[in-house]
Amino acid sequence: MVHHVHHGCGVAASYLLSGLLRDQGPEVFEVDNGAMELVAKAVEVAHADLAEVARKEFDQTSQQTDPVVFNKADKSVLLDIFAVAVIRNGKEILLQAFNWESHKHDWWRNLERKVPDIAKSGFTSAWLPPATQSFSPEGYLPQNLYSLNSSYGSQHLLKALLQKMRQYKVRAMADIVLNHRIGTTQGHGGMYNRYDGIPVPWDERAVTSCTGGLGNRSTGDNFNGVPNIDHTQDFVRKDIIEWLRWLRNTAGFQDFRFDFARGYSPKYVKEYIESAKPIFSVGEYWDSCNYNGHGLDYNQDSHRQRIIHWIDAAGQLSTAFDFTTKGILQEAVKGELWRLRDSDGKPPGVMGWWPSRAVTFLITMIQVLPRRTGLFLQITLWSECGSSRFSSSVAYFYVLAVCCDFLSRGTPQGYAYILTHPGIPSVFYDHFYDWGGSTHDQIVKLMDIRRSQDIHSRSSIRILEANPNLYAAVIGESVSMKIGDGSWCPAGREWTLATSGHRYAVWQK
Repeated sequence: MVHHVHHGCGVAASYLLSGLLRDQGPEVFEVDNGAMELVAKAVEVAHADLAEVARKEFDQTSQQTDPVVFNKADKSVLLDIFAVAVIRNGKEILLQAFNWESHKHDWWRNLERKVPDIAKSGFTSAWLPPATQSFSPEGYLPQNLYSLNSSYGSQHLLKALLQKMRQYKVRAMADIVLNHRIGTTQGHGGMYNRYDGIPVPWDERAVTSCTGGLGNRSTGDNFNGVPNIDHTQDFVRKDIIEWLRWLRNTAGFQDFRFDFARGYSPKYVKEYIESAKPIFSVGEYWDSCNYNGHGLDYNQDSHRQRIIHWIDAAGQLSTAFDFTTKGILQEAVKGELWRLRDSDGKPPGVMGWWPSRAVTFLITMIQVLPRRTGLFLQITLWSECGSSRFSSSVAYFYVLAVCCDFLSRGTPQGYAYILTHPGIPSVFYDHFYDWGGSTHDQIVKLMDIRRSQDIHSRSSIRILEANPNLYAAVIGESVSMKIGDGSWCPAGREWTLATSGHRYAVWQK
């Protein structure tokens, strides 16, 4: 039975989903009934006419065991609908499933053992480290893009991990490093800006003129010391799109994380998402917060606006890490909780202005690691997240991302904040698995509350208190929370304590 979907809908997003769509030849595709239900729910929000069509299709096929078959023309419409489903559903919870030294620990095999717990805990997507062959063991200096044998494990082990994740319905997020690529042979100017002998054998034209190539000037910030990719070249973008599609359709990744998104124009991110159609995307647009002589400024509007500009320029197809919230929150838990309410009474980060595109987090990678390659990189060391305090050229050392951790006493408060608030929360692997069972269980409990009380990326929020030692808010209609030393509880007998820990408490109705 072939089901046709009305094509006259005004679907806003333009990216998404394989995994739910299985190729059956050049003309038809199968979609399981669970996917059809997702379509119906998404379109109820996105477009009334399409909602009626998709709901009828689901009602007609919900009792069948066979997949629903769609023709090829319908596939692109379904991809758009699924895109709306993921962003508008707003139920994502991400796990950063590695740290900076994970490559030392047989990582793919380690993660495969943890997939059942990751799924049971409620994570929808796990961000994996860069999986392709790299000049550095961490994966952030890519070279052979089509080799999946990395320091994290073999291609065979990666495939087993991705298959296990798909079995447990946890999406695999690929870490996409598109700003730079290490060459194999010397070319123009004696630089390693040629890629002879490996797939995607670019020459110097693929490297920006700012970083030793014969291409055009960079469309973003330079990552000095390595060849930066010139995304203005048609042949470069064609090859990148082909590779991204290979990661999606052959390797088995479903989500994308765009590394160093400041390095090239966001219009290319838009093109890559539209072409490769990941289910979910997030960009790392990281720059300095606003500081004065006494520390972090209260007003970070210009900082979050820059992130929002990036999201807009990427066609609104990607989320972005909410570095504004991260920078403010880590200062707030030091007895400055007044920072968590802006001048309009809203959350002060991207979460407060565009929560459906804000990925909130407490920490990403942190390390400065020795190298013996003789490679000199101009790096910026960050003494505080978002605070560029000093720069230097360092031999035998490099940094991909340095982000200071919350103090131990601040981490529980941080998770109580991001897991009960709007936005799309992300949990760090070390906090979840290496800080002991108590921390793991506290995070799982907060995630359970988020799901059971239907908190999502666009949930409403009323901030009731924002004082030096007390922050309190009501999220949606059925969750209230506080962090800090101050005494507070919600008014009304309908509230019951759902969980509590060091300097935090959460209530539900």
